[in-house]
Amino acid sequence: MAFNSARFLVSASKVKECPPDEGSEVAFAGRSNAGKSSAINAITVNSKLARTSKTPGRTRLINFFSLNRPGCRLVDLPGYGYAKVAKDMQEDWQKHLDDYLSRRECLHGLVLVMDIRHPLQDFDRMMIEWCEHSQMPLMILATKADKLKSGQAKQAMTKIRQALKDVSCLEHLIQFSALKKQGLEQARDALEGWLEAGLESGPPGSPMQS
Repeated sequence: MAFNSARFLVSASKVKECPPDEGSEVAFAGRSNAGKSSAINAITVNSKLARTSKTPGRTRLINFFSLNRPGCRLVDLPGYGYAKVAKDMQEDWQKHLDDYLSRRECLHGLVLVMDIRHPLQDFDRMMIEWCEHSQMPLMILATKADKLKSGQAKQAMTKIRQALKDVSCLEHLIQFSALKKQGLEQARDALEGWLEAGLESGPPGSPMQS
């Protein structure tokens, strides 16, 4: 599977606007400013695929990207946390995210992107709990590892691993840097495994009902 084949497919503001619920998808979620767009762009070797912005939270839609393997897609979910928008708009984003996660049967894994310097914030824990409840395979990218010295990064990863030792859905915890290209191959290998398995097996269990 060639991740540099990723191409924008469609944006959706509601579940009913998403592509047909078939094939195999892996979604990326993360708090605003955690480096989600940069991670997607690094994995796909396309600096313009997912929009990056100096204003966190600007991406308000669910964005789908097709791959060269028919039926396989990467999904960029809206960022949450620092967005300076009206409360009703934030609630609207949350509803669409909940709808997508609870209804999308072709979703076969979730990549949670979190800043290695500020891990396991409230949004991160909420997503981890959802994955554990629904037994959705989870990958965590501990991003911006280049911002820490080697020893500090190692210590941070040890703390994260210890905090999540009882999370059974966590399949991959990867120290990641889009800038230094750290963790890219690990992430690609894991993504390919999930997408291929999703095509073969169908839905990974019963989605959580909202």
